[in-house]
Amino acid sequence: MKNKNGVSFVEFRVRYVETDQMGIVHHSNYFSWMEAARAELMRDQGMSYRELEEKGYLLPVREAYCRYRKSLRYDDIVVIESELLKLGGASIKIGYKIFKKGDNKPSAEGFTLHPFTNKDGKVVKTPTFFKELFENSS
Repeated sequence: MKNKNGVSFVEFRVRYVETDQMGIVHHSNYFSWMEAARAELMRDQGMSYRELEEKGYLLPVREAYCRYRKSLRYDDIVVIESELLKLGGASIKIGYKIFKKGDNKPSAEGFTLHPFTNKDGKVVKTPTFFKELFENSS
């Protein structure tokens, strides 16, 4: 789901398997949640990640960062906001805010940085059609 400012939202319930022995969401899960939010952000802009791959482009993760602020637990409802922070000549940077539903302060915040590559792994320029997806969403 997308709002008028180009921010995409994903909502789900924390599963038991995503928690550790202390009942807290294991830190590694935040990155898979970011991936899910990134896929929805693209879909909200009008193109699925699958369609991008079919056009011959990939977006591997070059850098990933997460700042953990508050613990999330089993059965919490989680809302992730994702948005394009930077569209470079050959890369994109996407920001994430992860909230417990009903809480106005994020439980975690982060970003991922992705170069555009072809299927051989060579970095290529950001395709024009991709730039247009985000320019037209404002």
